[in-house]
Amino acid sequence: MADRLPRPADPAPEQPAPNHPTVLVMGAGSIGCWLGGRLQAAGAMVHFVGRPRMLSALARHGLTLTDRDGGRLHLAAQTLNLHPSLPADLAPDLVLLCVKSAATATAAVELGGLLPPGTPVVSMQNGIGNAAIAQSAAPQLVVLPGMVPFNVAEPGPGHLHRGTDGQLAAQDHPALRALQPLFARAGLPITLHADLQPVQWGKLLLNLNNAVNALSGQPLRAQLLDHDLRCCTAALIGEALAVLRRAGIRPAQMSPLPPAWMPWVLRLPTPLFRRVAARMLRIDEKARSSMADDLALGRPTEIDAINGEVQRLATRVGASAARNSRIADLVRAWPEHRQPVTGRVLRRSIGA
Repeated sequence: MADRLPRPADPAPEQPAPNHPTVLVMGAGSIGCWLGGRLQAAGAMVHFVGRPRMLSALARHGLTLTDRDGGRLHLAAQTLNLHPSLPADLAPDLVLLCVKSAATATAAVELGGLLPPGTPVVSMQNGIGNAAIAQSAAPQLVVLPGMVPFNVAEPGPGHLHRGTDGQLAAQDHPALRALQPLFARAGLPITLHADLQPVQWGKLLLNLNNAVNALSGQPLRAQLLDHDLRCCTAALIGEALAVLRRAGIRPAQMSPLPPAWMPWVLRLPTPLFRRVAARMLRIDEKARSSMADDLALGRPTEIDAINGEVQRLATRVGASAARNSRIADLVRAWPEHRQPVTGRVLRRSIGA
């Protein structure tokens, strides 16, 4: 049986947290705005750096956060610190790096050029290698890997909705220990780990469903109730697990099921899957993967940071990742025809 979450890091000396810490969200998209909005409501001074589309919506409508449990939070537009580029005089206590993976190095160079040396930066991005990329691009900063387990969608301008559950995680650091009470007040408890890599791989296994969801055109819950589409995800996860075993990596358990069980459970007939995986189906009816949103809006996807990570690890250890490679190609080619793919067709296409 695969490991559960690694043990949190042993206690380390903490730095005193400021009464009203300053947090910079670098990449004010769905995840960045969700995290930043919750932290601002908990007392932090939050600055949002993002693209014109999102900043314009926030300036007009403010920021409304809702969740699958019926929670609702609204921050008026005039209370939001919105920036099209990084302010030159900012010295934040914490940076949340939330840009898309392809923009990591560029964003890190910008941060490194303007922020004080030693500023802690947490990469709240998909994939495995973004923190290392950012640290290499900005060696004067302290870049830590982090993990966001839940899905956030954008139902409308300035409105973000959390459709799934889970708890934040990050690499242990005294600056983050000092800010844990802030995250807890924000309803974002964050667990710190001495080694985050098992958590990152455990999350990436779940994210292998993102490409299946995006190509299907269906909401997550409906997609998970389609047997053929589940078999596609099972094949991708099974292949990734074989690569991880070859590499000697044991992914953490990030869902109600141990990683080794996921391919078997996903292949069950749908009536039995409903019963065995009831907790997996605790998803908002309208929730979609971030990759599905990217395809719908014509934006570059993070396929290289998700399925591409499996491909790269397979190459390093001399294993095969043909299915993950094939579905990555299908996602890259999708803008040419922009048509949803049925489970039966997708299953044939990737050899599932």
